[in-house]
Amino acid sequence: MKHSSRIGISCLFPASWHFSISPVGCPRILNTNLRQIIVISVLAAAVSLLYFSVVIIRNKYGRLTRDKKFQRYLARVTDIEATDTNNPSVNYGIVVDCGSSGSRVFVYCWPRHNGNPRDLLDIRQMRDKNRKPVVMKIKPGISEFATSPEKVSDYISPLLNFAAEHVPRAKHKETPLYILCTAGMRILPESQQKAILEDLLTDIPVHFDFLFSDSHAEVISGKQEGVYAWIGINFVLGRFEHIEDDDEAVVEVNIPGSESSEAIVRKRTAGILDMGGVSTQIAYEVPKTVSFASSQQEEVAKNLLAEFNLGCDVHQTEHVYRVYVATFLGFGGNAARQRYEDRIFANTIQKNRLLGKQTGLTPDMPYLDPCLPLDIKDEIQQNGQTIYLRGTGDFDLCRETIQPFMNKTNETLTSLNGVYQPPIHFQNSEFYGFSEFYYCTEDVLRMGGDYNAAKFTKAAKDYCATKWSILRERFDRGLYASHADLHRLKYQCFKSAWMFEVFHRGFSFPVNYKSLKTALQVYDKEVQWTLGAILYRTRFLPLRDIQQEAFRASHTHWRGVSFVYNHYLFSGCFLVVLLAILLYLLRLRRIHRRTLRNGSAAALWMEEGLPTQNAAGTL
Repeated sequence: MKHSSRIGISCLFPASWHFSISPVGCPRILNTNLRQIIVISVLAAAVSLLYFSVVIIRNKYGRLTRDKKFQRYLARVTDIEATDTNNPSVNYGIVVDCGSSGSRVFVYCWPRHNGNPRDLLDIRQMRDKNRKPVVMKIKPGISEFATSPEKVSDYISPLLNFAAEHVPRAKHKETPLYILCTAGMRILPESQQKAILEDLLTDIPVHFDFLFSDSHAEVISGKQEGVYAWIGINFVLGRFEHIEDDDEAVVEVNIPGSESSEAIVRKRTAGILDMGGVSTQIAYEVPKTVSFASSQQEEVAKNLLAEFNLGCDVHQTEHVYRVYVATFLGFGGNAARQRYEDRIFANTIQKNRLLGKQTGLTPDMPYLDPCLPLDIKDEIQQNGQTIYLRGTGDFDLCRETIQPFMNKTNETLTSLNGVYQPPIHFQNSEFYGFSEFYYCTEDVLRMGGDYNAAKFTKAAKDYCATKWSILRERFDRGLYASHADLHRLKYQCFKSAWMFEVFHRGFSFPVNYKSLKTALQVYDKEVQWTLGAILYRTRFLPLRDIQQEAFRASHTHWRGVSFVYNHYLFSGCFLVVLLAILLYLLRLRRIHRRTLRNGSAAALWMEEGLPTQNAAGTL
């Protein structure tokens, strides 16, 4: 006798569907449970699929997070591709640096903010179709128009036309333009500064439709310029990003204004040292609250400490920084040499007069200068008089001679000229030295990069003590840096001693300090203070982007970035839906069983020749 079994599954959805499976020889005992097994199996498969999807997403974006640091650095190192001006999500910004000798325009660009309020905009220098940075310079400096301010707009128009050609026309109205003036304008009377700025603010909006308001044109202070330089360098170094690696150097920071609360731990920022021809500047973060020796010192410190928030939300303190910035006029390499020569001239003339000597008055009786290479001849001319010099190349004596020019005092927490300087945690700090710090170590001595005081001192001593004729021979053979000239060779000995004394005696860095890197560029790119300026001045734009993204997300579908940040919510909702489906299926199954039981009872009554229960109930 052949047995056959039928398994039926019926779901009563609005459009009812029914299918059945009739396995041959299926044991009867399984008939009542197989439906449950199939339903549970389907649900288990769905849950498993969901679980593995979440795992894959987490692994994928986890790797993206872990690799973020590497990718960002790699992007900065190899950022030489032309900017895609056809990409509507790319934003632009323009900064005009109006310096003392000329003005330069820089065009920057950045992609749409990633939606994470903890991250800054990823601003980069725009590159044209030939992959060259979009930069243009004109001469003279804007301060030359002090007596004819009505000509300033015409003077600066070529820079703005150049920028307008590179920024897509559709983006002009939302592209901020900043015209920031530095040293040349600072020395002008305030009335002349105001006249120049008024002409810019009046005429530029007539001819250009960039985002340009009254606050976008100004004369910035040396302190602001130093802060912008500090921001730009640390941004390129990735020091404003969040800690992602246990090996990264970190520092505990007391957030300004909330010293009573617990310190936060974040990436250690780098300090900067910049020695130009006229001035020297230092800037570094002061992570801890400082105490002052006197109320006068505290008042001075207020002018040297800058506290600012780089974050897009003023209520968040994660990107609040306290930075010390000090600029020292007369402490640049060329200005220091001029001060040194003025002292030699005045002292020599006075001694000759008092002692009846003829030192330096003829080439045969020169003044012996320890800061010039051995046997080189030089002259100092002032007021129609000439002092003849001959180098003795004594590096140690040169250092000793120039030490009084540091103007150090015995007060605590002071540096050059007795200016207040908050303590530096030398064991957990890093500095980059630019301009003369790099030229002094690299152009002739070929020691740029990681600075070592002992090695530098030995190389400088050897250079100073080498005869000028031999140095000239080496120069002619091309053994020095390509941009090193005879002026560099002549004053390398003095500038080496000056840089050494400023760094170790003026700023009090120990001679065994190992964390100074002298550099011309960072990641093969010249880092201008203008980068820091646009980073600071566009710091609220991410909040705007985040708000717009939230608005779009609430009116359209979830976007990729939103999904990354909300995949846990998505998973929870999906599980709730699955549970609802499961409960609905179970309810339908009970209804189906009840129907089957009712149908079986009716068939039994009919088999006995009796009316159905419904019929009996009506009697």
